[in-house]
Amino acid sequence: MTRDPSSHPLDRADLRSRVGAALSRFLAGQRSRMEAIDPEALTPVIDTIERFLSGGKRLRPAFAYWGYRGAGGVDADAAVAAFASLELVQGLALIHDDVMDGSDTRRGEPSVHRRFAAAHRSAGWHGSPDAFGTAAAILCGDLCMVWSDELLHTSGLDPAAIARLRPQFDEMRTEVTVGQYLDVQTQAAALSTTARASLVARFKSGKYTIERPLLMGAAAADAGPDVLAAYSGYGLPLGEAFQLRDDVLGVFGDPAVTGKPAGDDLREGKRTYLVAAAMEAIDGTDRKDLERHLGDPDLDAAGVDRLRGIIDGSGALARTEARIADLTANALAALDTATLEPEAKAVLTALAEAATRRQV
Repeated sequence: MTRDPSSHPLDRADLRSRVGAALSRFLAGQRSRMEAIDPEALTPVIDTIERFLSGGKRLRPAFAYWGYRGAGGVDADAAVAAFASLELVQGLALIHDDVMDGSDTRRGEPSVHRRFAAAHRSAGWHGSPDAFGTAAAILCGDLCMVWSDELLHTSGLDPAAIARLRPQFDEMRTEVTVGQYLDVQTQAAALSTTARASLVARFKSGKYTIERPLLMGAAAADAGPDVLAAYSGYGLPLGEAFQLRDDVLGVFGDPAVTGKPAGDDLREGKRTYLVAAAMEAIDGTDRKDLERHLGDPDLDAAGVDRLRGIIDGSGALARTEARIADLTANALAALDTATLEPEAKAVLTALAEAATRRQV
């Protein structure tokens, strides 16, 4: 039974608070396990993971839950707990992503590797604080991945439903890891084409943010092929549109909203669709400036403004916004190709708007 619907799609069925409660219960058990081993050493680890996971938007569990409900699944706390495992996969991806990008902040706070490096310095320990911070963050991410499995299997969801959704869960975790590699390899090889950027967007973010969670929910509800096809038709383009919105925010976003310094994607040298579209449209001094300064970690505010001006002036921002709109329209049209439970369809429609306009 749906509980206290809210005007925000992520809060329908009281979902955000229920996912948070499921994570809190699970992590309390992990805390007991960690503190029984070595409370002094391991309490900071569980503290950090709990704090990191508390800031999530719960977007992936929402797509899984409403995919489940749309296919006829009955609301249950066990299903919510099973889909909360996706937040642990997201934790892994973000913690490791910040290590690979050398990011100082996440959600307006120090990134996990910076937090542990600062703890090393404060304690006056031996060796490199940065190396310790990197190692600790990698291991925190690894714990999130291990625990995602454990939460799924201890959620209380019917074992037959878990068996049905497990192939989607496994495929999703492979895809996001491959997508992360494609991202770093694309930057290293300076591959600035919109086709390559779309491939990276699809695998690094789009599929594991929307398509695979939807298919997990559908599989848990034992959905038919028409629903699975509709969810892929909705999830794939919407997932890419979601990543393109993230790319726009990475260059033009307000740090108060994104939680990261302005222009961070430019300093990190992200070869996004937005940047590739600019590269395809410019030459001369503008192209030389963009190629020279993209990936410069010391790029100052004036340099960020200069590159923003080049990208906007090239028409790349307008082209990216148009692609987001087209992809979103295609996604919404796919929802009409199968018979879905009406409330779930309405929420999935609202989630598409929220994800691509970044109101979440």
